[in-house]
Amino acid sequence: MKSNSSITTHKRLLIVIISITFLFLLILGRFAYLQLIVGENYTARADNQWYRDIPLKAKRGTIYDNNGEVIVDSRDVFTIYVRPRAVKDRARVTKILSQMVGMSEDSLLEKISNYSVGEVTIKKNIDFEVGQAIKAQNLVGVYLALDSARNYPYGNYLAQVIGYTNADNQGQNGLEGYYDKLIRGIDGQMLTPTDNKGNEIDYSTKYIPAIDGANLYTTIDLNIQAFAETAVQSAKNEWNAKDASVIVMDVNTGGITAMARALSYDLSDLPRHDINMLNAYGKNTMIVDVYEPGSTFKIFTTASALEENKVGGNDRFYCAGYRMVDGQRIKCWRAKGHGSQDLSQGVCNSCNCVFMDLAGRLGTSKFYEYLRNFGFGSKTGVDFFAESSGLLMKESSVKNVDLARIGFGQAIAVTPLQLIAGVSAVVNGGVYHTPHFVTSVIDNDGNFVYKNEIESRRVISEETSSIMVDMLEKVVSEGSGKKASVEGYLIGGKTGTAQKYANGVIAQGKYVSSFIGFAPADNLQYAI
Repeated sequence: MKSNSSITTHKRLLIVIISITFLFLLILGRFAYLQLIVGENYTARADNQWYRDIPLKAKRGTIYDNNGEVIVDSRDVFTIYVRPRAVKDRARVTKILSQMVGMSEDSLLEKISNYSVGEVTIKKNIDFEVGQAIKAQNLVGVYLALDSARNYPYGNYLAQVIGYTNADNQGQNGLEGYYDKLIRGIDGQMLTPTDNKGNEIDYSTKYIPAIDGANLYTTIDLNIQAFAETAVQSAKNEWNAKDASVIVMDVNTGGITAMARALSYDLSDLPRHDINMLNAYGKNTMIVDVYEPGSTFKIFTTASALEENKVGGNDRFYCAGYRMVDGQRIKCWRAKGHGSQDLSQGVCNSCNCVFMDLAGRLGTSKFYEYLRNFGFGSKTGVDFFAESSGLLMKESSVKNVDLARIGFGQAIAVTPLQLIAGVSAVVNGGVYHTPHFVTSVIDNDGNFVYKNEIESRRVISEETSSIMVDMLEKVVSEGSGKKASVEGYLIGGKTGTAQKYANGVIAQGKYVSSFIGFAPADNLQYAI
């Protein structure tokens, strides 16, 4: 039988063993926690204390047109940094840098004497040749990081479409902003070890390479864009207009082939000092702004009525210069009227009375069904920021007099993009394609990062579309659109003149004049 003292000794020994085991497991658990759970955080904190980093900027992707021509690419530039504690000869550094980067010596000396920071940015977007010359001076404590800046071979072309980047080379608007995450790339770092005072330690520098951005492939055709740019300037100057714009679209795909606005600026020389001008001239009015379309909208009234069999080729309409609707006298643009005419003649004459009648035959519910299917009252889904939905009256609020006005393009507001997308559907065989700028985004290894899957829907039959093409071709060859005719080509289209409003009332003598056309009518390719 064991003595009491022996039992007590064993108990104490067991307690000691258990305690040691517990402490060991506790330490092991803590070690595992530090290594596996929060180890990366502590490593990062240690790196922040021991390393000074210089960013290695990723190059933004190139933007191409539909023929593979460069619209926007990037050029190599340098950003200059100084680590104040590492500078050995402040007078020499100050003098050389001030001469090469165009800064005052006082300003530079103040920056490189600031010991409270690890490094300070001296200047960005230094030309490559200047940067190389600075490198050759071997200035201790001065570092140059290769960066990139946007290069615009075509100046003001597509200014409102492409958009621009900020000082950090990030997309702000346009395609640069919309696709920024894909074409920006991922920055790298150059890490230099330092002591706790920020002085460099003579160990090897770590490099984390940048990953360049992917490339944007668009539907733009630079050859057609050149004509568009010339056209808007000519139109603005000839008619002393406030502004002028043009869109060219591939009717069979919805791809935007060209887009130009007369009021613009050179992307290589942005007016960053004048934020109002930058915003006003950079605004893509063809996607963002709405206007009352006027007679160009009659295309949709006609197509809808034909599709619903509410009108036939033998139907006749009489225009005395006005219609009475709900007791209101609504005028035709021709005060003395057009007399008796069939549908084709009514379209050629752009007679308001014909389209008031067609809208009435359709009725609000059915007409609105077609308008929505043509894309009015909602965003088209174009790959662009800040698109407007247009203005379509609430269906339940539409009176007969409103319906009559909508029939000839009043009491409704659309964007130019909505209009051309809808007309393309009318004339291309009856299929609506979502308008778009970009077909794909491809990385530098040839892999697809993004592929634009275009949505399409049928809105009218091929038969109705064919009838519309024939009638609109006559508008150009025989009717109000004769000035759009070009010898040797079959062109269809429709003119439009809409009144402008100021403070809720008609602004006398102010108009939005427009024309929408398509060509060639016998082998359709473009709407303009």
